[in-house]
Amino acid sequence: MALVLITDDAAFSRRMIRKAVEQGGHQAIEAANGQECLNMLATNSPDCIISDLLMPEMDGYALLKSLRAQGAKVPVIVLSADIQDSARQQCLELGAFIMLKKPPKAPEIIDAIQKALQPK
Repeated sequence: MALVLITDDAAFSRRMIRKAVEQGGHQAIEAANGQECLNMLATNSPDCIISDLLMPEMDGYALLKSLRAQGAKVPVIVLSADIQDSARQQCLELGAFIMLKKPPKAPEIIDAIQKALQPK
């Protein structure tokens, strides 16, 4: 069982993602924005992060930049309604493991987590 940190400003989205994470047999904790996510990383050791892109205070792009600057190795699955190639490319260049279209279906989330957790 992995610990997954869900980062999304929408409580409804966090609930739906949590449900999928738990269906996959994993444990979930939640943050409402990128800054909360970074704060939680100081006291938790998630195996994977699932993050939205558009959030107040610190968006997903800034979160990815901060994780990279800290040398964090935790895989990040980005969820976004913005599926333009430029957004996807920017996320991958900033170190995201994969980008999924929002709203993702539970099997997509479970599959992405399993792939992210595989040894490289």
